[in-house]
Amino acid sequence: YSEREVYSGIGEHAVYVASAARRLGVGLALLEALAVAAEDVGLYKLTSRIFSTNTASIRLHEAAGFTIVGVQRHHGQLDGVWRDCVLVERLVGEAARARNGADAGDGDGA
Repeated sequence: YSEREVYSGIGEHAVYVASAARRLGVGLALLEALAVAAEDVGLYKLTSRIFSTNTASIRLHEAAGFTIVGVQRHHGQLDGVWRDCVLVERLVGEAARARNGADAGDGDGA
């Protein structure tokens, strides 16, 4: 994700599923396996950018426990058209456990 030490526990990812394998649970299985592997190597967060028009991928990530945390406007061009990107992230490992404990413990979600 970044060479800066402060971000050393963050992994950026992209998952592409062949059209013939879509809607068969392959994408969800890949994202779940990725989360397990990320925790195994000591990462605490997975993040990705998804074109805002790719609603299937956004829904898939949400189903896999990712949260939409923002939008980057005109972040890239595809076929000569500016595209917005939706930012998604999922905490894994200790960060996820700490977050879930905070959500359950104090009621304010912070």
